[in-house]
Amino acid sequence: MARVAVVVRAGAAPLWWTGVLAAGLGLLVPGLTGRRIGVLAGAALFLIAAAAVGWTGFRRYAELAGTATRAARHDLLQDRAVTLRAWRRGHLWWLGAALLLAVGSSFVLPSAVGMLLAGAGVGLWWKADRIGRRESADGVLLWVRTDRLNARGGRPAGAAVPEYRTTGQGAGDAAPGGARRRAHA
Repeated sequence: MARVAVVVRAGAAPLWWTGVLAAGLGLLVPGLTGRRIGVLAGAALFLIAAAAVGWTGFRRYAELAGTATRAARHDLLQDRAVTLRAWRRGHLWWLGAALLLAVGSSFVLPSAVGMLLAGAGVGLWWKADRIGRRESADGVLLWVRTDRLNARGGRPAGAAVPEYRTTGQGAGDAAPGGARRRAHA
């Protein structure tokens, strides 16, 4: 079983850094529209992407969380690092293609598509944070069966996921929201 918030959060950092790299490389090219228009369009796309990714599908997450059942003793909990690695391996080609597309589009509209990718990453962080706030409020952690995720290790609220499982707050190695659990000294 993989943590729902970790699966959602897994794409945030790669999308953010791919977008930042593409936007930075896009600034090196003046483009057809000019840097100023490209950056302004990119800022608007950043905000739109962050809001769209953060809100899209959240009703499904809430429905699945509302009907979640308690995890059984025989359920195996997957480490945060394994979940992140599975998502990133499954999406490596997509991230590479997105980087090439963003850098290539800078010849027309500098930095805009890179900022769009960065906005999608921020939207995923926001969605994972919202899931984490729900987990904290309910006092449980949400888990999804790994065989219900798609072949690339994503879509924790997809059509193939009939239910979530719950555990107590101390289970697993990720805090509510999917972040690394901080060690208490």
